Amino acid sequence: MAYNLNSKIRDLKPYDPILGDFPIRLDANESFLQPTDEILTKIRDAAASVVFNRYPDPFAKELCQSFADFYGVDEASVTAGNGSDELISVILGAFVMKDEAIMTLSPDFSMYRFYGHLNEVKCFEYQKKADFSIDLDELISLTKEYDIKALVFSNPCNPTGRGLKREEVRKLVASVNALVVLDEAYMDFWDQSFIREAGNYDNLIVLRTCSKMIGMAALRLGFAVANPSITNAIRAVKSPYNVNACSQKIGSIVLKEKSWLDSGLSEIKASRKELSSMLKFLEQIYCNQIHVYDSVTNFILVRVLESRRVFEGLKKAGIVVRHMGDYIRITAGTAEENMKLIRCLKTIL
Repeated sequence: MAYNLNSKIRDLKPYDPILGDFPIRLDANESFLQPTDEILTKIRDAAASVVFNRYPDPFAKELCQSFADFYGVDEASVTAGNGSDELISVILGAFVMKDEAIMTLSPDFSMYRFYGHLNEVKCFEYQKKADFSIDLDELISLTKEYDIKALVFSNPCNPTGRGLKREEVRKLVASVNALVVLDEAYMDFWDQSFIREAGNYDNLIVLRTCSKMIGMAALRLGFAVANPSITNAIRAVKSPYNVNACSQKIGSIVLKEKSWLDSGLSEIKASRKELSSMLKFLEQIYCNQIHVYDSVTNFILVRVLESRRVFEGLKKAGIVVRHMGDYIRITAGTAEENMKLIRCLKTIL
């Protein structure tokens, strides 16, 4: 007898990022900044100190303390994960029972629904308005109507670049019975974080990552911040040794480099502002072909006529952006990368 894959995984395809050697990569919302030579030396020393024949600290205490110090939260409220993706999967698998319902927003980060599907929960989707805004009262009402057990969304949003302000998040969390999983992966680029209030609620988890502003995408480090009860539950259900020792050591080092991180944040925000300004200048010229959305993140969403042609044209020129239906999403790069992108885009348009 032949073994057959079950229906929930039979037709799935592996994640397929753009591979190849491209001079300019503006597709994954990574930081364009490399650590200084001094920090790289500290990173090498930290990696060399790892005892490779022993399991890592299961609670990543030193790493969580460095994270807590950087963001001004209590270390006891922090759980480290092998990237935010692992934490999302763990949370949806443990905090929501089979056939219970979660709600995601659209458009938003696609992995929320993916992990919901794998964990066999019902997935409802709230459709944002044409301008990507959210009717908060409507969202609260639907969460109650559909008996939603977990409301999961990114703030600011990937891919729209828009976000809910702190008082709006406060209203949302206080108005629903559902667990609210607030993914603040891009909040370093905005000033509306809710992370310091996470411990005040019995239905809130705030997620953070080292892959964006902190510039450590290679380490795969994510964090969940919540009250003691939820934190204890996350620590209980995650894999015992989920964050490897090298990532723990290096992450602890980098999170202590506050002056470098603050300087890098300013540089990335300046790049986003410059890129947005240049794109909006193109929009004035080619208003029938492109529309540029405002952003509080490190990327810009652009609606483009014949988006596939534009995407392929940029790719042919050695510039990779993210193609998303009628849109392209462009990560802010170095000044030189931004300028080359604009020149190529102008030629294509």
